[in-house]
Amino acid sequence: MAAQASNDTGMKPTLGLTGVTINAMALIAPGAFLWTTFASQSVTGATSMWASVFVATVIALLTAIAYASLARRYPEAGTGSSYYFAEASVLHKEEHKHFRFARLSKFIVGWASHIYYWVYPGVMVAFMGNVIAYMIQFFDPSFGTPLQLIIICVVFAAIVGAIAFIGVNGSTMANIVINVIQILALLVFGVIAIIFRLQHPELNYVHPNAGSVLIPHNFNDLLFQSTIAILLVVGFESATALAAESKNPQRDIPRGVILSLIIQAVIFYFFEYFAANFVVGDYYTAKDATGHTITGFAAAGGATAPIGDIARFIGDKMFGGGTAFAAILALTVVIALVGTALSCLNTGVRVTYAMGKDSELPFVFGFLHGKYRTPHVGVIVLTVISAIIGAYGVLNVNNLTQVALISNIGTFILYGMTCIICIIAFASVPKRGLFSTLIAPLLGAILNIGMLLGVIYYAITQGGSAQTNIIIAAVFSVIWLVFGFAFLFGRKLISGVPILHPEDYKAKQVSDETNVSISAE
Repeated sequence: MAAQASNDTGMKPTLGLTGVTINAMALIAPGAFLWTTFASQSVTGATSMWASVFVATVIALLTAIAYASLARRYPEAGTGSSYYFAEASVLHKEEHKHFRFARLSKFIVGWASHIYYWVYPGVMVAFMGNVIAYMIQFFDPSFGTPLQLIIICVVFAAIVGAIAFIGVNGSTMANIVINVIQILALLVFGVIAIIFRLQHPELNYVHPNAGSVLIPHNFNDLLFQSTIAILLVVGFESATALAAESKNPQRDIPRGVILSLIIQAVIFYFFEYFAANFVVGDYYTAKDATGHTITGFAAAGGATAPIGDIARFIGDKMFGGGTAFAAILALTVVIALVGTALSCLNTGVRVTYAMGKDSELPFVFGFLHGKYRTPHVGVIVLTVISAIIGAYGVLNVNNLTQVALISNIGTFILYGMTCIICIIAFASVPKRGLFSTLIAPLLGAILNIGMLLGVIYYAITQGGSAQTNIIIAAVFSVIWLVFGFAFLFGRKLISGVPILHPEDYKAKQVSDETNVSISAE
């Protein structure tokens, strides 16, 4: 079962607090997501963008507190993360009516989490295809045929898979370099953007002053923007899947979860979104579908890479090197996307590995590589899946929206359920921290579910392609969940494995643990 000590995983505990935090930080990539999502954020309610990032970060912090509390209570979780927490929180209850549902609860959480973890790396691969194409078009404007984009995605997926294959130590070193590069690039862009505005007061900017950037200008716009912005801060939970490779998981995993989110989101996201919104003005122009000139956020909403366009304009005005400046920023985005895809792939395959060891997925997923001690079967499978999803998503914006929505649905489901799990886990624990084990998780559950409903509501009410995309994403998610339950019932019919634990299950577990203890003595 999942509720076993992490030393049964066969993985090497090599990570300290820095390693845990860095691996989580790589998934929350400020430079990459500012570049890749600024266009979609500029379409509607863009004047409330910074406030929406603030709201999204608060929701993420509430969820992170739930993850940190669970990681502190269950340091033996190994690679299981929420999958392990779901079983342990129910199994440790005294009441018979509770512990019988332990296996069912862990399976639902583990299977649903794969909607996020198996799709998200593919979304990053698709983003990579678009960024690489943007860079090459500096030199060859005709570049970007479907075959060329697909080749980029396949190659990128293979590179990320190869890094993950050799193990988390190699991944940690790569993520340290990646984080340093993207943070420096982010600081440079933000500082230059602010200086540019201060040196060019004659231009007409969307926000008249700094205070206007920070405050929301319309509640509906804030709500819409928040459903997008929440996607910027996912990934902090990836640290909880590294418990088996952490030297001191009870201390370092909870700290890594919170630290990664504070460093990346509270510090760097807040700064970069302030700078980017502060500098947007009427100087940024484009043509709409009817040939009319549009400016500011309207122009950004129709662009492939508005941050690159703004960087090019600023660079030309300030130091005569706009194209080079934009190209360098694009390169740092490429590097950041490597870390983001790598971190999510590492997290995903470790949850898959935990389920494979439990035979909740085919047992081959529970194998470790003889030399690298990594879940190599999962890495190979997820690399192939990421290449396929990326190749589909890179072809057009609707395809990319569909796969992103599928990943988002899985994210909100996983985060919401984990917050509920936290409440259950600490329900009968004496002297617990009320805020960290009840108030924060309860608010996190409500807000994550609200964000999920908000994404669906706004997509459907917009009609057109947005409506079609959400329907496709929702149907795929439902099919995935149905397939999971079919697998669960299939195991019961073929192997006789009960979906609900038998009445004497808990007594047997206690007896087994006692016998193991006596044998050890």
